[in-house]
Amino acid sequence: MKKGIDSAMLKKALGYRVTESVIEYIIDESGEKKPVKEKKQTKYYPPDPQALKSYLDLVGKESGFEDMTDEELEAEKLRLIKELTVDS
Repeated sequence: MKKGIDSAMLKKALGYRVTESVIEYIIDESGEKKPVKEKKQTKYYPPDPQALKSYLDLVGKESGFEDMTDEELEAEKLRLIKELTVDS
C-alpha cells in the first residue's frame, strides 16, 4: 500500500482536526476585489472504527504484525503516531 493511502487511512481511523478558512470579499468602486473579513473554523472529525479495522487488515497483511513482539508493536505504534502528527 502506498504511504499516502496508509497515512490518510490512519488519520481517519484515529480522528483529526482541520482548520478551514473562508474569506468574504467586496467589489469596490474601481472593480477591485478586496477582502472584508476572514472566518476560521476548526472542524473535528472523530475516530472511525471501520477505517481502523480496514487499516489494520491491509497493513497487517503487508507488514506481518501478527509475527511481531510486543516491543516491536509498540515501536511501530509510536512510528505511526509520529508520522501522523508530522503530516497534520
